[in-house]
Amino acid sequence: MSTFATKNVAVLGSTGSIGTNALEVISSSDGQLQTIALSAHAKLDRLVAQARRVKPRWIVATDQVAAQNYDWASLPPETKLLVGDAGLQQVVECPDVDIVLAGIVGSAGLRSTWKALEAQKTVALANKETLVMGGQLIVQLAKECNAHIMPIDSEHSAIFQALQGGRVQEVERIVLTASGGPFRGTSPEELLQVTVSDALDHPTWDMGPKITVDSATMMNKALEIIEARWLFGVPAEQIEVVIHPQSIVHSLVEFIDGSVIAQMSSPDMKLPIQYALCHPHRQPCVVNRIDWSNPMHFDFEPPDPERFPALELGYQCARSGGTSGAVLNAANEAAVAAFLEGKIHFTEIVSACRSVLEEHLFIASPSLEELISCDDWARNEISRWVCA
Repeated sequence: MSTFATKNVAVLGSTGSIGTNALEVISSSDGQLQTIALSAHAKLDRLVAQARRVKPRWIVATDQVAAQNYDWASLPPETKLLVGDAGLQQVVECPDVDIVLAGIVGSAGLRSTWKALEAQKTVALANKETLVMGGQLIVQLAKECNAHIMPIDSEHSAIFQALQGGRVQEVERIVLTASGGPFRGTSPEELLQVTVSDALDHPTWDMGPKITVDSATMMNKALEIIEARWLFGVPAEQIEVVIHPQSIVHSLVEFIDGSVIAQMSSPDMKLPIQYALCHPHRQPCVVNRIDWSNPMHFDFEPPDPERFPALELGYQCARSGGTSGAVLNAANEAAVAAFLEGKIHFTEIVSACRSVLEEHLFIASPSLEELISCDDWARNEISRWVCA
Protein backbone atom coordinates (compact mmCIF):
# COMPACT_ATOMS: atom_id res chain seq x y z
CA MET A 1 0.00 0.00 0.00
CA SER A 2 1.33 3.41 -0.96
CA THR A 3 1.32 6.07 1.72
CA PHE A 4 0.62 9.78 1.51
CA ALA A 5 -0.05 12.61 3.90
CA THR A 6 -3.39 12.31 5.66
CA LYS A 7 -6.20 14.05 3.79
CA ASN A 8 -9.10 15.66 5.65
CA VAL A 9 -12.37 15.12 3.80
CA ALA A 10 -15.60 17.08 4.15
CA VAL A 11 -18.43 14.80 3.02
CA LEU A 12 -21.33 16.95 1.85
CA GLY A 13 -24.48 14.89 1.48
CA SER A 14 -23.20 12.21 3.84
CA THR A 15 -26.54 10.44 4.38
CA GLY A 16 -27.09 9.71 0.68
CA SER A 17 -25.78 6.77 -1.33
CA ILE A 18 -22.54 8.50 -2.34
CA GLY A 19 -21.96 9.82 1.17
CA THR A 20 -22.43 6.48 2.90
CA ASN A 21 -20.12 4.78 0.39
CA ALA A 22 -17.57 7.53 0.93
CA LEU A 23 -17.59 6.94 4.68
CA GLU A 24 -16.90 3.24 4.06
CA VAL A 25 -13.95 4.16 1.86
CA ILE A 26 -12.60 6.59 4.46
CA SER A 27 -12.98 4.09 7.31
CA SER A 28 -11.02 1.46 5.36
CA SER A 29 -8.12 3.81 4.50
CA ASP A 30 -5.99 2.99 7.57
CA GLY A 31 -6.12 6.61 8.66
CA GLN A 32 -4.87 8.09 5.40
CA LEU A 33 -8.29 9.69 4.93
CA GLN A 34 -10.06 11.43 7.80
CA THR A 35 -13.64 12.69 7.96
CA ILE A 36 -13.49 16.29 9.17
CA ALA A 37 -17.10 17.29 8.38
CA LEU A 38 -20.47 15.82 7.41
CA SER A 39 -23.59 17.46 6.06
CA ALA A 40 -27.19 16.42 5.49
CA HIS A 41 -30.44 18.18 4.72
CA ALA A 42 -33.27 16.59 6.68
CA LYS A 43 -32.10 13.05 7.61
CA LEU A 44 -30.80 14.28 10.93
CA ASP A 45 -31.11 11.00 12.85
CA ARG A 46 -28.83 9.36 10.30
CA LEU A 47 -26.46 12.36 10.38
CA VAL A 48 -26.10 12.13 14.16
CA ALA A 49 -25.54 8.38 13.97
CA GLN A 50 -22.73 8.99 11.46
CA ALA A 51 -21.27 11.69 13.70
CA ARG A 52 -21.25 9.34 16.68
CA ARG A 53 -19.39 6.78 14.60
CA VAL A 54 -16.71 8.96 12.93
CA LYS A 55 -16.44 11.92 15.36
CA PRO A 56 -16.06 14.76 12.80
CA ARG A 57 -15.13 18.29 13.79
CA TRP A 58 -18.39 19.62 12.33
CA ILE A 59 -21.75 18.51 11.08
CA VAL A 60 -23.93 20.78 8.96
CA ALA A 61 -27.74 20.54 8.94
CA THR A 62 -28.74 22.46 5.82
CA ASP A 63 -32.50 22.45 6.54
CA GLN A 64 -32.67 25.27 9.08
CA VAL A 65 -36.25 24.54 10.17
CA ALA A 66 -35.51 20.86 10.75
CA ALA A 67 -32.34 21.78 12.64
CA GLN A 68 -34.21 24.15 14.96
CA ASN A 69 -36.76 21.48 15.84
CA TYR A 70 -34.27 18.65 16.36
CA ASP A 71 -32.96 17.43 19.72
CA TRP A 72 -29.16 17.45 19.39
CA ALA A 73 -28.49 15.99 22.84
CA SER A 74 -26.87 12.84 21.42
CA LEU A 75 -24.39 14.73 19.24
CA PRO A 76 -20.80 13.88 20.30
CA PRO A 77 -19.32 16.68 22.45
CA GLU A 78 -16.31 17.02 20.14
CA THR A 79 -18.55 17.72 17.14
CA LYS A 80 -19.84 21.24 16.51
CA LEU A 81 -23.22 21.83 14.86
CA LEU A 82 -23.45 24.28 11.96
CA VAL A 83 -26.66 25.18 10.15
CA GLY A 84 -27.65 26.20 6.63
CA ASP A 85 -25.64 27.40 3.66
CA ALA A 86 -23.48 29.52 5.95
CA GLY A 87 -22.42 26.34 7.73
CA LEU A 88 -21.46 24.69 4.45
CA GLN A 89 -19.46 27.75 3.45
CA GLN A 90 -17.61 27.77 6.77
CA VAL A 91 -16.64 24.13 6.31
CA VAL A 92 -15.46 24.32 2.69
CA GLU A 93 -13.43 27.46 3.35
CA CYS A 94 -11.62 26.00 6.38
CA PRO A 95 -7.85 25.67 5.71
CA ASP A 96 -7.83 22.24 7.39
CA VAL A 97 -10.16 20.78 4.75
CA ASP A 98 -8.19 19.16 1.93
CA ILE A 99 -10.97 17.58 -0.12
CA VAL A 100 -14.63 18.50 -0.42
CA LEU A 101 -16.72 15.54 -1.54
CA ALA A 102 -19.68 17.21 -3.25
CA GLY A 103 -22.44 14.64 -2.85
CA ILE A 104 -25.44 16.92 -2.31
CA VAL A 105 -28.03 15.82 -4.85
CA GLY A 106 -29.32 18.24 -7.47
CA SER A 107 -28.87 21.95 -7.92
CA ALA A 108 -28.69 22.42 -4.14
CA GLY A 109 -25.02 21.45 -4.32
CA LEU A 110 -23.99 24.22 -6.70
CA ARG A 111 -23.24 27.02 -4.23
CA SER A 112 -21.14 24.89 -1.84
CA THR A 113 -19.14 23.49 -4.76
CA TRP A 114 -18.61 27.04 -6.03
CA LYS A 115 -17.34 28.16 -2.60
CA ALA A 116 -15.04 25.12 -2.36
CA LEU A 117 -13.44 25.95 -5.71
CA GLU A 118 -13.04 29.59 -4.70
CA ALA A 119 -11.22 28.30 -1.60
CA GLN A 120 -8.82 26.38 -3.90
CA LYS A 121 -9.97 22.98 -2.68
CA THR A 122 -9.86 19.68 -4.48
CA VAL A 123 -13.52 18.88 -5.18
CA ALA A 124 -14.44 15.22 -5.53
CA LEU A 125 -17.53 15.86 -7.61
CA ALA A 126 -20.46 13.44 -7.39
CA ASN A 127 -22.96 16.20 -8.05
CA LYS A 128 -23.18 16.14 -11.86
CA GLU A 129 -25.79 18.90 -11.75
CA THR A 130 -23.09 21.42 -10.87
CA LEU A 131 -21.41 20.99 -14.25
CA VAL A 132 -24.72 20.54 -16.06
CA MET A 133 -25.98 23.86 -14.71
CA GLY A 134 -22.85 25.95 -14.90
CA GLY A 135 -20.13 23.91 -16.59
CA GLN A 136 -18.44 26.79 -18.37
CA LEU A 137 -18.41 28.96 -15.25
CA ILE A 138 -17.31 26.10 -12.97
CA VAL A 139 -14.40 25.00 -15.19
CA GLN A 140 -13.28 28.62 -15.59
CA LEU A 141 -13.50 29.20 -11.82
CA ALA A 142 -11.45 26.08 -11.06
CA LYS A 143 -8.75 27.24 -13.48
CA GLU A 144 -8.66 30.79 -12.10
CA CYS A 145 -8.49 29.58 -8.49
CA ASN A 146 -6.02 26.74 -9.14
CA ALA A 147 -8.58 24.31 -7.73
CA HIS A 148 -9.06 20.75 -8.92
CA ILE A 149 -12.15 18.75 -9.88
CA MET A 150 -12.02 14.97 -9.54
CA PRO A 151 -15.08 13.22 -11.00
CA ILE A 152 -16.87 10.57 -8.94
CA ASP A 153 -19.53 9.58 -11.48
CA SER A 154 -18.41 6.10 -12.52
CA GLU A 155 -18.51 7.10 -16.20
CA HIS A 156 -16.51 10.29 -15.81
CA SER A 157 -14.05 8.65 -13.44
CA ALA A 158 -13.56 5.99 -16.13
CA ILE A 159 -12.94 8.65 -18.78
CA PHE A 160 -10.52 10.50 -16.50
CA GLN A 161 -8.59 7.27 -15.94
CA ALA A 162 -8.61 6.31 -19.62
CA LEU A 163 -7.30 9.75 -20.57
CA GLN A 164 -4.09 8.95 -18.70
CA GLY A 165 -3.26 6.95 -21.83
CA GLY A 166 -3.20 10.00 -24.10
CA ARG A 167 -3.91 13.71 -24.37
CA VAL A 168 -7.25 15.41 -24.85
CA GLN A 169 -6.03 16.72 -28.20
CA GLU A 170 -5.60 13.10 -29.32
CA VAL A 171 -9.16 12.05 -28.48
CA GLU A 172 -11.37 10.95 -31.36
CA ARG A 173 -14.42 10.39 -29.20
CA ILE A 174 -15.61 9.69 -25.68
CA VAL A 175 -18.08 6.84 -25.27
CA LEU A 176 -20.30 6.89 -22.19
CA THR A 177 -21.70 3.50 -21.27
CA ALA A 178 -25.22 3.09 -19.91
CA SER A 179 -26.87 0.09 -18.29
CA GLY A 180 -30.10 0.85 -20.13
CA GLY A 181 -31.94 0.76 -16.81
CA PRO A 182 -34.98 -1.44 -16.27
CA PHE A 183 -36.59 -0.55 -19.63
CA ARG A 184 -33.81 -1.39 -22.07
CA GLY A 185 -36.04 -3.91 -23.87
CA THR A 186 -39.35 -2.20 -23.23
CA SER A 187 -41.34 -0.93 -26.20
CA PRO A 188 -42.64 2.67 -26.28
CA GLU A 189 -46.17 1.26 -25.95
CA GLU A 190 -45.22 -0.74 -22.84
CA LEU A 191 -43.61 2.33 -21.29
CA LEU A 192 -47.11 3.81 -21.02
CA GLN A 193 -47.84 1.21 -18.30
CA VAL A 194 -44.74 1.89 -16.18
CA THR A 195 -45.31 2.44 -12.45
CA VAL A 196 -43.09 4.12 -9.86
CA SER A 197 -42.00 0.75 -8.47
CA ASP A 198 -41.11 -0.41 -11.99
CA ALA A 199 -38.92 2.63 -12.52
CA LEU A 200 -37.16 2.17 -9.18
CA ASP A 201 -36.24 -1.46 -9.91
CA HIS A 202 -32.76 -0.95 -11.35
CA PRO A 203 -31.08 -4.16 -12.57
CA THR A 204 -27.50 -3.24 -11.61
CA TRP A 205 -26.99 -0.23 -9.36
CA ASP A 206 -28.30 0.57 -5.88
CA MET A 207 -29.00 4.32 -5.95
CA GLY A 208 -31.39 6.91 -4.57
CA PRO A 209 -34.86 7.26 -6.14
CA LYS A 210 -34.14 10.39 -8.21
CA ILE A 211 -30.99 8.97 -9.80
CA THR A 212 -32.70 5.61 -10.35
CA VAL A 213 -35.54 7.25 -12.27
CA ASP A 214 -32.98 9.23 -14.27
CA SER A 215 -31.39 5.93 -15.24
CA ALA A 216 -34.76 4.57 -16.32
CA THR A 217 -35.41 7.57 -18.61
CA MET A 218 -31.68 7.79 -19.46
CA MET A 219 -31.84 11.44 -18.48
CA ASN A 220 -28.81 10.60 -16.34
CA LYS A 221 -26.91 9.94 -19.56
CA ALA A 222 -28.22 13.17 -21.10
CA LEU A 223 -26.85 15.06 -18.10
CA GLU A 224 -23.57 13.12 -18.31
CA ILE A 225 -23.16 14.20 -21.95
CA ILE A 226 -23.33 17.83 -20.79
CA GLU A 227 -21.00 17.12 -17.86
CA ALA A 228 -18.42 15.41 -20.11
CA ARG A 229 -18.56 18.29 -22.58
CA TRP A 230 -17.35 20.75 -19.92
CA LEU A 231 -15.21 18.50 -17.73
CA PHE A 232 -13.07 17.20 -20.58
CA GLY A 233 -13.37 20.13 -22.98
CA VAL A 234 -14.71 18.16 -25.94
CA PRO A 235 -17.62 19.18 -28.21
CA ALA A 236 -20.92 17.29 -28.17
CA GLU A 237 -20.11 15.75 -31.55
CA GLN A 238 -17.25 13.79 -29.95
CA ILE A 239 -19.42 12.23 -27.24
CA GLU A 240 -21.40 9.06 -27.80
CA VAL A 241 -23.56 6.78 -25.66
CA VAL A 242 -23.68 3.00 -25.86
CA ILE A 243 -25.80 0.61 -23.81
CA HIS A 244 -23.76 -1.96 -21.90
CA PRO A 245 -26.14 -3.89 -19.59
CA GLN A 246 -23.39 -5.72 -17.65
CA SER A 247 -22.14 -2.37 -16.24
CA ILE A 248 -18.54 -3.63 -16.12
CA VAL A 249 -17.08 -1.28 -18.75
CA HIS A 250 -17.75 2.12 -17.23
CA SER A 251 -16.77 4.20 -20.26
CA LEU A 252 -14.29 4.27 -23.13
CA VAL A 253 -12.00 6.74 -24.86
CA GLU A 254 -11.13 6.27 -28.52
CA PHE A 255 -7.99 8.04 -29.72
CA ILE A 256 -7.18 9.33 -33.19
CA ASP A 257 -5.01 6.29 -33.97
CA GLY A 258 -7.97 3.95 -33.40
CA SER A 259 -6.85 2.75 -29.97
CA VAL A 260 -9.69 2.38 -27.46
CA ILE A 261 -8.98 2.45 -23.73
CA ALA A 262 -11.71 1.37 -21.34
CA GLN A 263 -11.92 1.33 -17.56
CA MET A 264 -13.52 -1.81 -16.16
CA SER A 265 -14.51 -2.90 -12.65
CA SER A 266 -17.41 -4.32 -10.69
CA PRO A 267 -20.36 -1.89 -10.49
CA ASP A 268 -19.55 -0.41 -7.08
CA MET A 269 -19.32 3.32 -6.42
CA LYS A 270 -16.68 2.86 -3.73
CA LEU A 271 -13.99 2.44 -6.38
CA PRO A 272 -14.45 5.81 -8.18
CA ILE A 273 -14.93 7.50 -4.82
CA GLN A 274 -11.64 6.09 -3.54
CA TYR A 275 -9.85 6.94 -6.79
CA ALA A 276 -10.96 10.59 -6.45
CA LEU A 277 -10.03 10.85 -2.77
CA CYS A 278 -6.63 9.16 -3.06
CA HIS A 279 -5.51 10.45 -6.47
CA PRO A 280 -2.80 10.29 -7.73
CA HIS A 281 -2.29 7.15 -5.63
CA ARG A 282 -4.10 3.84 -6.01
CA GLN A 283 -4.99 1.89 -2.89
CA PRO A 284 -6.55 -1.52 -2.22
CA CYS A 285 -10.33 -1.08 -2.31
CA VAL A 286 -13.16 -2.93 -0.54
CA VAL A 287 -15.01 -3.92 -3.72
CA ASN A 288 -15.72 -7.26 -5.32
CA ARG A 289 -13.20 -8.07 -8.03
CA ILE A 290 -14.00 -9.35 -11.51
CA ASP A 291 -13.50 -13.12 -11.53
CA TRP A 292 -11.60 -13.73 -14.76
CA SER A 293 -11.72 -17.51 -14.20
CA ASN A 294 -15.45 -17.49 -15.05
CA PRO A 295 -16.69 -17.24 -18.65
CA MET A 296 -18.35 -13.93 -19.37
CA HIS A 297 -19.47 -11.79 -22.27
CA PHE A 298 -19.99 -8.08 -22.74
CA ASP A 299 -22.83 -6.64 -24.82
CA PHE A 300 -22.87 -3.22 -26.45
CA GLU A 301 -25.74 -1.73 -28.41
CA PRO A 302 -26.78 1.75 -29.53
CA PRO A 303 -29.61 3.34 -27.54
CA ASP A 304 -33.02 3.55 -29.20
CA PRO A 305 -33.82 7.28 -29.60
CA GLU A 306 -37.56 6.55 -29.61
CA ARG A 307 -37.35 4.71 -26.30
CA PHE A 308 -34.89 7.19 -24.77
CA PRO A 309 -35.70 10.69 -26.15
CA ALA A 310 -33.90 12.33 -23.21
CA LEU A 311 -30.56 11.78 -24.93
CA GLU A 312 -31.27 14.29 -27.68
CA LEU A 313 -32.04 16.92 -25.02
CA GLY A 314 -28.59 16.27 -23.54
CA TYR A 315 -26.89 16.74 -26.89
CA GLN A 316 -28.92 19.88 -27.53
CA CYS A 317 -27.80 21.43 -24.23
CA ALA A 318 -24.18 20.32 -24.70
CA ARG A 319 -24.13 22.08 -28.08
CA SER A 320 -25.84 25.29 -26.98
CA GLY A 321 -24.36 25.75 -23.48
CA GLY A 322 -25.48 28.93 -21.73
CA THR A 323 -28.57 28.54 -19.57
CA SER A 324 -29.91 25.44 -21.31
CA GLY A 325 -28.25 22.94 -18.96
CA ALA A 326 -29.57 24.70 -15.87
CA VAL A 327 -33.10 24.68 -17.29
CA LEU A 328 -32.98 21.01 -18.31
CA ASN A 329 -31.58 19.94 -14.96
CA ALA A 330 -34.13 21.86 -12.90
CA ALA A 331 -37.03 20.79 -15.09
CA ASN A 332 -35.96 17.17 -14.76
CA GLU A 333 -35.60 17.36 -10.97
CA ALA A 334 -39.08 18.82 -10.67
CA ALA A 335 -40.60 16.39 -13.18
CA VAL A 336 -39.06 13.35 -11.48
CA ALA A 337 -40.39 14.57 -8.13
CA ALA A 338 -43.85 14.89 -9.69
CA PHE A 339 -43.60 11.37 -11.09
CA LEU A 340 -42.54 9.92 -7.74
CA GLU A 341 -45.53 11.66 -6.16
CA GLY A 342 -47.86 10.13 -8.75
CA LYS A 343 -48.72 13.46 -10.37
CA ILE A 344 -47.45 12.67 -13.87
CA HIS A 345 -46.76 9.51 -15.84
CA PHE A 346 -43.28 8.14 -16.50
CA THR A 347 -43.41 9.03 -20.19
CA GLU A 348 -44.33 12.63 -19.36
CA ILE A 349 -41.01 13.34 -17.58
CA VAL A 350 -39.03 13.95 -20.76
CA SER A 351 -41.97 15.60 -22.52
CA ALA A 352 -42.27 18.14 -19.71
CA CYS A 353 -38.52 18.83 -19.80
CA ARG A 354 -38.56 19.35 -23.55
CA SER A 355 -41.48 21.75 -23.31
CA VAL A 356 -39.79 23.89 -20.64
CA LEU A 357 -36.46 23.85 -22.47
CA GLU A 358 -38.10 25.09 -25.67
CA GLU A 359 -39.90 27.92 -23.87
CA HIS A 360 -37.02 29.34 -21.83
CA LEU A 361 -35.31 32.64 -22.61
CA PHE A 362 -31.78 31.50 -23.55
CA ILE A 363 -28.77 33.41 -22.19
CA ALA A 364 -25.48 32.47 -23.86
CA SER A 365 -23.11 33.73 -21.13
CA PRO A 366 -25.04 33.71 -17.84
CA SER A 367 -23.84 34.72 -14.41
CA LEU A 368 -24.20 32.40 -11.42
CA GLU A 369 -27.25 34.33 -10.27
CA GLU A 370 -28.83 34.08 -13.72
CA LEU A 371 -28.31 30.30 -13.65
CA ILE A 372 -30.01 30.08 -10.29
CA SER A 373 -32.85 32.27 -11.57
CA CYS A 374 -33.29 29.95 -14.56
CA ASP A 375 -33.35 27.00 -12.16
CA ASP A 376 -36.21 28.59 -10.19
CA TRP A 377 -38.09 29.49 -13.37
CA ALA A 378 -37.87 25.96 -14.77
CA ARG A 379 -39.20 24.43 -11.56
CA ASN A 380 -42.15 26.81 -11.58
CA GLU A 381 -42.84 25.98 -15.21
CA ILE A 382 -42.93 22.28 -14.44
CA SER A 383 -45.43 22.97 -11.65
CA ARG A 384 -47.61 24.80 -14.16
CA TRP A 385 -47.16 21.98 -16.68
CA VAL A 386 -48.20 19.37 -14.10
CA CYS A 387 -51.31 21.34 -13.14
CA ALA A 388 -52.31 22.09 -16.73
